[in-house]
This record gives sequence, C-alpha cells and structure tokens, in this order.
Amino acid sequence: MDKWFESKWFVRIIALAFAILLYVTVSIETDTGDEENTLLPEASQETRTLENVPVDVRMDEENYVVSGVPEYVDVTLEGVTRILTPVERQHNFDTFVNLEGLEEGTHEVEIQYEDIPPELSVYIEPKTTEVTIEERATEEFPVTVDFINSDQLAEGFELGDYEVEPASVSITSSRSVIDQIGMVKVFVNVSGLDQSINNREVPVNVYDSQGNELNVRVEPENAVVSADITNPSETVSINVSTTGELPDGYALESLDANMDEVEIFATTDVLDEIESVSTEDIDLSEITESQTIDASLSLPEGAVSETESVEVDVEVDQAQSIEDVPIEIEGLQDGQDATFVEPDNPEMDIRIPSSEADGNEWTAEDFDLSVDVSDLEAGEHTVPVTIEGPDDLPITGEFEEVTVEIT
Repeated sequence: MDKWFESKWFVRIIALAFAILLYVTVSIETDTGDEENTLLPEASQETRTLENVPVDVRMDEENYVVSGVPEYVDVTLEGVTRILTPVERQHNFDTFVNLEGLEEGTHEVEIQYEDIPPELSVYIEPKTTEVTIEERATEEFPVTVDFINSDQLAEGFELGDYEVEPASVSITSSRSVIDQIGMVKVFVNVSGLDQSINNREVPVNVYDSQGNELNVRVEPENAVVSADITNPSETVSINVSTTGELPDGYALESLDANMDEVEIFATTDVLDEIESVSTEDIDLSEITESQTIDASLSLPEGAVSETESVEVDVEVDQAQSIEDVPIEIEGLQDGQDATFVEPDNPEMDIRIPSSEADGNEWTAEDFDLSVDVSDLEAGEHTVPVTIEGPDDLPITGEFEEVTVEIT
C-alpha cells in the first residue's frame, strides 16, 4: 500500500477520480435547484404608500422664485415585494417639479420622479400643481425689537438701552412679496426678568402692513439682542408720621428716627413722584414714657427698599397743663373790631414740661397769649399765636394759629 502512494500515477488517478465526483455532485444540485425554482409560484404584487415625501424644485433660482409647489406629496408604489421593500426602506428616489425653461407667469406642471425601478408602478398625489414663477428680488430691511411682557418685569425693574445685531437683514422673495413687507421684527420675552439680557439669539419675523407673516428667505435667519434691565434708585428723606395726642399731663420732647434718609428702588416714572417716604403712623395716645419704636416704612406702590423699618426715639415728659389761657388781640386800628372764627372762643390750653417747671405751680396769669392784627384790613385772617411766659419756658400751645374776622 505504501508503494502505491509512492507512485505518482496512483496519486494522479485518485485526484482525477475526486474531480469527476465533485463535478457530478455540483451538476446534480444545479439541476435540482432549477427544478425547484420552476416549481415556485411568481411573487405576489403589493401596494404601499409613502407619505410626506419632500418635493424638490428645479429652476433658475438665481433669477426667479416660485410659489404653489407643495412641500410634500404622497407616493404610492405597486410591485413585487422583493423590489418594493428596498425602495420603501431606503427611500433613495426623488420627487420634483422641473421648471427649467419656463417663463414668468402661472403654469400647470406635473410632479415627477426619478430613481424608482421600472418594475414598480408609481402614483403621486397630487399629480400636478399650479405654480407661479416670478422675478427674484432682494432688499435690505431694518430689524426692530419688540419686548413683550415688559409690564411683567420684576418689581422696580425697567428696560434700558438695547442693541440688535445685525441692525438689518437681507430678504429675498418675489418682487410682489418684497413690496408687501411692512415690518421686520424680533420678539424678546422679558417677563419676570431682574437682570440684563446678553446676546440672546431670536428668530427674525417678516410681516406685511396688516400684520400677516410672510414666507420669505431671510439672511441671516436669527438676530442677537442685548438689553439693559435696570433697577433705578433714589435716596429720599424719612418723615416720622404720628397720629393721636399724648395723654393728658405729657409733653413731646422729641421724635427722631435713627436715619434721615433711605434708598428706594423703583421705575423712573415712580421715582419722579417721590420726594420723601414716611413711617407707618405712631399712635401717640398710647405713649406715656420715652421709648424706641421700630416703625415700618410706608413705601409708595411700585417702590421697594432694602430698609424695611427704622428705629424712632420718642422722648416724652410729664407736663404741667394750664387750661383756658386767654388770647388777646393786639394792633386793632381805630374803628376796627375783631372776633375769633377758629377757634370761636379766645382761649387755649398750654403745657409746660415738668422738667422745666422747676417745681413752680404756674397759673394763667403768668402767661400772655396774643395775636397781632396791625395793618390788616377788614375780612378773615389767619394769624400766629405768640406765647410769652416767665424765664423763656418751653411752652407748647393747643394750636399755633387762629382765624379772626376784622370788621
């Protein structure tokens, strides 16, 4: 046996036998396969619809624009599955309208397709469309900024200076549409803002004079807006407001807040109306001793402050009250007479702080109260009351002025 394998003729015969066997085997399988293929039924037909297929426009876009071309169409394909399925999945075909060579005006054109295998039947909906071809025009238009909800800025804040970049845009469309353009705007919502806007990108919108949006090509499509959102402030004086009167036997020595001014924040138009701010009313009728009161500030509507309240030092002293001190009228000319109108009786009460009374028990006879009507003509006049007493006592009267009628 080993000698056979050492013989080259034996090896050649074995190789030839294997080659013949392989050829016979392949021939049998091929014949069998052909018989099987002839036995398979022809593939079935199918119909499938592709929706929202984009439509291209083929035309001289440098000189013309077109309207009336549908943005999308529905394409229905019919054919055998093995051809239909790849087309459906890959979507590697085009639908278009060919406007090359057409002049300006209105035309009825067919929506065409390409790169669909001829074995498939194709139906496009809509099949045709009416288009209008017009001369292309391009113009520059300024961009305006519309700040919406500016009345809803954070309290006390207002719009300041702003910038828009670019200041103008290039708009391309048909000449008839270009002539309709009434305004080019960007909108910036500032609701609730309490800080400036830095380089906010917003789309450019184009409208006709009636406010209808126009479908045109804008270059660039977006603009960048920056705007100052400011919180104006002003420093104003503080007034201490009181109500009521001290109880009997007490006199007000002083009423001082721990600060004279306060910074308030508001819009400019609100600040222009404010000269000072007051505290909430301090009720003097409840005070019988010197004390410090925390008084809230009463701010006008639309104004805010970091200082919400101030400390008010109230100095009071028990006082000696002298009632019904008569008021004399001085300076009447010959032939004149005078009567009191307000108050209607020529008397008033005065008070002397107990710290100044120095232990004396003063009476009405120790004080002179008078009004000077010299050089006054007939009629009603409001005149100040002069109080004179011993040792320049700090005396307070029930009122500072009276109204008299001279006849």
